[in-house]
This record gives sequence, C-alpha cells and structure tokens, in this order.
Amino acid sequence: MPSLCTFRPQSRRHPLAHAALLACALSAAMPAARAQTSTAQAAEASSARHDYDIPAGPLAPALRRAASQAGVVLGFTPAQTEGKTTAGLRGSHTVGQALSALLAGSGLALVRTDSGSYVLQAAPVMAAPAQAGTLHEVTVKAQADRNGRTEGSGSYAQTGASTMATGLGLTLRETPQSISVVTREKMDDYALTSLSEVLEQMPGVHVSSLDSERTTYSARGFGIDSFQYDGVSTTINTAFSAGNSLGNTAIYDRVEVLKGAAGLLTGAGDPGAVINLVRKKPTAVPQKQITVGAGSWSNYRSEVDLSGPLSEDGRIRGRAVAAYQDQHSFLDGHQRSTAVLYGILEADLTPDTLLSVGLDYQDTDPRRSSWSGTRPIYDRYGGRISLPRSFNSGADWSGWQQTSGSAFASLTQRLSDKWKLKTAFNRQYNGYDAKLGSIQSGPYVDGSSTIFANKYVGRTKTDTFDFVADGSFSWLGREHELVLGGQFSRAQWTGETYANVTYPQRTVRDFYGWNGDIPEPLWGARSSAQDETTRQEALYAAVRLAASDNLKILLGSRVSNYRYAAPHSSIDLKKSGNFVPYAGLVYDLGNNLSYYASYTTIFKPQNYRDIGGKLLDPLVGKSYETGVKGEFFDGRLNASAAYFQIKQDNYPEQIADAFAPDGTPAYRGIQGVTAKGVEFEVSGELTRTVQVQGSFTHVKAKRAGSLVSTTAPANQVKLYTSYRADALLPGLKLGGGMRWQSRTYQTIMNYGLEREEEYSQSAYAVFDLMARYEISKQLTAGVKINNLFDKSYRTNIGFYRTTSYGEPRSVSVNMTYRF
Repeated sequence: MPSLCTFRPQSRRHPLAHAALLACALSAAMPAARAQTSTAQAAEASSARHDYDIPAGPLAPALRRAASQAGVVLGFTPAQTEGKTTAGLRGSHTVGQALSALLAGSGLALVRTDSGSYVLQAAPVMAAPAQAGTLHEVTVKAQADRNGRTEGSGSYAQTGASTMATGLGLTLRETPQSISVVTREKMDDYALTSLSEVLEQMPGVHVSSLDSERTTYSARGFGIDSFQYDGVSTTINTAFSAGNSLGNTAIYDRVEVLKGAAGLLTGAGDPGAVINLVRKKPTAVPQKQITVGAGSWSNYRSEVDLSGPLSEDGRIRGRAVAAYQDQHSFLDGHQRSTAVLYGILEADLTPDTLLSVGLDYQDTDPRRSSWSGTRPIYDRYGGRISLPRSFNSGADWSGWQQTSGSAFASLTQRLSDKWKLKTAFNRQYNGYDAKLGSIQSGPYVDGSSTIFANKYVGRTKTDTFDFVADGSFSWLGREHELVLGGQFSRAQWTGETYANVTYPQRTVRDFYGWNGDIPEPLWGARSSAQDETTRQEALYAAVRLAASDNLKILLGSRVSNYRYAAPHSSIDLKKSGNFVPYAGLVYDLGNNLSYYASYTTIFKPQNYRDIGGKLLDPLVGKSYETGVKGEFFDGRLNASAAYFQIKQDNYPEQIADAFAPDGTPAYRGIQGVTAKGVEFEVSGELTRTVQVQGSFTHVKAKRAGSLVSTTAPANQVKLYTSYRADALLPGLKLGGGMRWQSRTYQTIMNYGLEREEEYSQSAYAVFDLMARYEISKQLTAGVKINNLFDKSYRTNIGFYRTTSYGEPRSVSVNMTYRF
C-alpha cells in the first residue's frame, strides 16, 4: 500500500518510564488492530446520500472535501494526485457514487485496507472504466472531520470549522471576527516547538519576554489573558505571568487566535484576543514517527508520536505523544529541560456517541533563571550600561521550576441528523517552586553591585465543565443554526512568598564579570500567602439566521455570575447577571468574497476601591469590527481585510492624595482606552507549490488623547512562505520568512539622575530560513536558521527598569522517521 502522506503528525519522545510504557502499549496494540465492518454497516453507509457542491479543479482537495463531508477515512500520497484534476460534483449522491465520479478518468481506484481505512491505488490497466455506484463499499467509521484539523493537510490555511467566536462550527469566512491560525504544517516546517515561537509568527500578536521564563502576549492594544482548550474556555490564574508561555507544541494540531472581545464564550477577560490550543486527535489509520533534533547552544530534542485504532473494529482509537528537550540558551549559564507526555483515547460507544478522554503533562526545570529582565538598564549614577547580549543577571541557583498538566473528557451525542449534544470536563493544574535571585541594580563606581532574592511556592487548579447543544432548524422556508450552552468553572491559586531573606553574601564584587556564583540565601519563614478563588457560571446562546441566500445574521448573548474571593486581602467580589451581547452579519459578495461586521463585549471585575470604599465596576471591553474576507482555490487560500475599534470603559484612575476607608489608594472609573486599527492577512496556497502566511497590522491605543500600550508596536508585518521545490530536487521544500515591527518605548525612572527618561527599541526586522527534504517515504530531514542576519534587538523595554534581548542567530537540524 502507498504511504499515507496526508497523515503526517509531528513525533514526540519522553524519557519518563510511564511515558515509555504508554507508548509501548499503544505501539503493540496498533499492529493487531483491524477494522472489520459488517455487511449491514457497509450497506447502510453506501446507501446513505449526502449533498455535495465540489467545483472542478485539482483532485486532491476535491477528495479531501468529499471525504470530510461523508466521514470517509481516506489516505493518499501527494504524488498519486499530482497534476490530476476532477470535473467536480454537485447534488445528492451516495458515498460510492460521489467518489467514483470524482475519480473518473484519474487512473486511480479506491480500496479498503485490513485496518478498515481506504487508500488510493492505480486502477488495473485492463479494468473497465469505473461507473458510478460500482465502487467497493465504503463505511463511515466516525463523524465527519469538521473540526478544522490541519494535521496532514500540507497547508498553512485552516479549511475546516472553528467554534471560537460563537460556539457554532463556522469557517473563517463565515465568522464575523478575525481569526488567525498557525497550522500543524507550518509548525513542522519552521520547527516551532513552543507556544511563544508560534505566537511570534501569529498575525497581529506581539510577544514580549519579561525574563528567561516569562513571556507575555498582546493584540490590538491589550494583553491576552484568555485561553481555550479544544474550544472550551478556561479560567486560569497563571501565577505571576508564568505557565502558558512555556507550553510545548508537541501535543497540538493548531493554534488559533480570535481577535477582539470574546465574551460570549470566554466570560471575564481583556478585549484584545483569546488563544485556542487545539490538541491532536487519534487517527483511524495507524501511524508512528520518531523525531530527533539538535541546535545551537547544545539544544537537543527527541519526540515520539503513536496513533491508530486499538480495537478490531476500529471503534476505539488512541494516541500517545511524548517529548523531551534539553535546551541551553545564548544567556550565560541558562538551560532548561522540558518533558512532555500526552495521551488520548476515543471510543465510538454507539454509531451516534463519541467518548474522548485524555491527559497531558509537562515538567519544566530551568537552571540559572533570570528574573525581572536579564540585566539592569542604568548604573547607580544614571549612566546606561553596555553589556553583551549573553549577560545573565540570574544566580546559578535561580530557577522557576514548574509542573503543569490537565485531565479532560468529553462526550458527544448525536441526537438526530441535525442536532448533537456535547459535554466536556477539563481540570488544569500548574505547580511552581521558584527560588529566584538576580542582579536588578547596576554597578557602583568600583564595579560592585548587589543581588536581590525571593522564593515563591504554590499551585493553581482550574475545573471547567461545559455543555453545548447545536444544530439546525427550518423557519420561513430556510435552514438556520442554533447553539445553546453553559459553563461552570472554578479556579484557585494558593501560594506562599518568602521575602524575609537572610543573605550569607549579597554583594557581587564584579558586576561585569558576573558568572552567577554566589551562595543561596536562607529563605526563613514565609512573608505572605496567596489564596484566591475565581468562580464563573454562565449560560449562552447564539443563532445564525439565513436571512437570504447571501445574508447571514448572527445574534447571541451570555448571562454569567462571577465571584472572586481573596481572604488574605479581605476581598469578596460578586457580580451577578452580567450580560454580554453578540451581533454580526456576513453578506456574500460572490463565490469568493464576503462583507462582515460584528459587535461584542467582554468584562473583567477589578478590586480597586473608590473614596467610599466601594469596588469599581468591572472593566468593560467593547469590540467593533468590519471588513472583507475572501476564500479562494476551493478554500485553500484565505484572505481578509479588517477595520476594528475596541473600547475599554471603567478604566481605573488613581485619585491623588485620596484613600479608601481601608487605607488603600482610592480610584475612580473613567472612560478608558480606545484602540483603533486595521489588519490584513493572507494564508494558504498561492500556487500548487507555494504556501504563505502574511499579515500587516496597525493599531494605536489612546486614553484621554495620549498613547498607551507603547511597549507593543503600532505596526507589524509578518510574512512566512514555503516552496515545494520538486522541480529542483524531488521531495525538497524551501522556505523563508520575516517579522518586522515599528518602534516601541516606555517612560521609566532613572533614579541615579532623579528623572524620568524614555527608553526605546527602534524598528527592526528578523529573517528566518528553513528547508525540509524527504529522503524517502519514511525519512525526512529538516534545517532552520533563525535570525539569519543576527539582528540585535530587545524584547523587554523597561520592565522593573530592566531589559531583555531577543535570541541571536541560531541553527537547528532535525530528522523524522515514520514506520
């Protein structure tokens, strides 16, 4: 049988014993699995009719589209369909009729393998031309893959559905808000192994490193603090901004970012954007891979990924992913080891019931972590310090050790041909043990300085239960869509801070020759404790009305209760009946273009008090967006142009020399920040051999006429491409990209000169290159060069009067073996 190149997950490896056992168990089970479909099931599947609307064009995307609509497990190699076209298909057909019509004249035939999947092979030379309805019986083993899966697509475009905005499964063109996606193909091409690396290439997102272990994200003038997992919103307290930014991409199919307010599904949060991390799913076809890699500064990585059916009839499927990375960095003495484990099982309990359970685990253990930047900006007398990029302010015992993971389960029940019900439970965990010490002040005239240290220990736990019913209904002669859902979440952060530190030695005698060698302090008794609990309860609904053939109107609302309690701070904040509206429309201008507009909101409670002691009303973010979206080449290329405006009201402003009854500074809520801008994006297939993702974003956020959020650039350009260079060398793929951003700045205090100064980073561009070569059907080699021209730039400008530099030029290679 030909290699099923349309299924190409990234492989992962993990050194822990339980990871190996799980991987071996799955590996042993898969060869024995065989999909045996009964005659009755085959007859039922082959006689089922589906409506198709597939235009004439290249054969490969037509087959993928038909397989998705019919729920057929279908595998083929790019070489089999290269250069082949189809006359297209319209109307209602059985599965056999549809696939036979698409394959007519192609010289290919569909056959079923022992595992129950279907693959293409060359049709027998003497065989008569295929006739509609005469193909082998085809069995639908599971629901159609309408969840937007990008693994194995070979594309930088998401062609499937996303539920991020409204809970309805809509394509990017059908969604009246901007959604950007980095697909599995792009992650593999550019070897993007961390969430921060992915978001650096994500259109419209700005990435800023606070220090060696903490990274923050922002979009459209506001920070991003909202996350979804497989489309389920999760309330997460990331404890001092650590946690999600260290996430490893080994377990994800794609990363989606919804721009603007997302209160309909998210609840409390900021109006900039929400990030959706979509996990890999089990495959109906067995697949196994191993990847090893090495890079600059002794960066080593190994991965294993196993997936396939676990039962004779294919109704139970599993996947295990494991990875281990030992990563040194360009910072003096800094290194980090990361271990990842992921396992998931899917079971078709009945033809209409799908159960999914799984877990993921990540352990991150850094050494010589920097803290609050990687070096101070000023010396003790106000002069700017000149240091190499490799300077690391952290002590050799400084480290922000973290363990994170989740356990999740979902049950999807198809209620009828038009309706289904899905319930999901997710438990997130993050534990941290941070012994941190760094030089945070510049040197004296004699070259000496001092170290500052604190210790933080704690954990966060989040439980989320989500249920949603969605389907379609007929009204006034048209078909419309409706989603009804609810969510309950509880997030708790407990921790201890040790700031009563005794230093055996605090003085750093040679600031410029600092190598981190200094005794670890005595931490003493804890100085404070954290105990914060956030609860949310919500019901939401959204409807997509087909007002005409070309006009779709979306309406929705969310009603939620919110409670935040922090006993150590005497805070017990309750907000009930919070109403979040949603409105949007999409008007088709033709076969390829649509005009859209939307309005939505989001809220975020705050614990500031006014003069009378009353807590300020929640921050309210209002998002307006309008633009044009395009879908070309049968959805293989997406394009969009958007204008947006975001307002954040009840912004807290401190009242000079005024205090609340509890002695804390008094604030008043004012009409806050307004961000306006435009964004252009294109992603997907320009030609049969060229993939591209490019964007331009312009945004300015102001309050009372003054710019805010100046640490994020007003303008960003990102462009990444890949070219399948088979004409030069069969199996060769070449690619390159760049990201450019405009000037950023911040006003910070220069205590040496007793004045405020502007600290800035001028506009800069970073260029990357990549290449991948398929040595054989089983073996692929890759290489990438980051920061090709070794551009020196800062990713943190002024956080606690410190700065951090971006990574210099680096080279990495990897090899993937499929078996």
